[in-house]
Amino acid sequence: MDATLARAWVSAVAASVASQAELLTQLDAAIGDSDHGVNLNRGFTAVLAALNGASLETPGEVLARTGTTLVSKVGGASGPLYGSAFRALGKALGSSSTVDAAAFGAGLRAGLDAVRKLGGAAPGDKTMVDAYEPAVVAFEKSAGDGFAAAARAAAGAAAEGMRATTGLQARKGRASYLGERSVGHQDPGATSTWLVFEALASVAA
Repeated sequence: MDATLARAWVSAVAASVASQAELLTQLDAAIGDSDHGVNLNRGFTAVLAALNGASLETPGEVLARTGTTLVSKVGGASGPLYGSAFRALGKALGSSSTVDAAAFGAGLRAGLDAVRKLGGAAPGDKTMVDAYEPAVVAFEKSAGDGFAAAARAAAGAAAEGMRATTGLQARKGRASYLGERSVGHQDPGATSTWLVFEALASVAA
């Protein structure tokens, strides 16, 4: 990945979030605050504005700027969580002008660690971690097959993790207040996480 591909990824995420904002909000209405789609769409719109014309020469700089913007512009939990993930990813990639699949996988792992530290969620808690963690594992396992193959594997694993949240009882966030009533609803954060990895697979191909 270079800076151009990093920008393309962020742009693809922004487009996907915009097109699926209503779905994300509907999912959040069932078990949350009904604002996930609106907040993320606002955040990535701000990210595109922040990246437009900015002189960012490495993928690390692009992704760190993305994270910083999300933290400052998005309300609710999604801004700090996604912002921390992108910022940690960007920081892990360092100042290299290009990064290979192995280095990017390590960056994704750093992003996951940041999310888990901030939100305190573990796999099975019905959060974005349920899509993010299997995606990272799949990316790492497939890194030797090249960036595109690793990204596709990650997107597939994120989709499986997303779908699996439907049967889980929420243990973190607003949804946890519902107790057993949270079962039967797909988690909005896991869904948006899948969109992020699906966008990565799309641009990497």
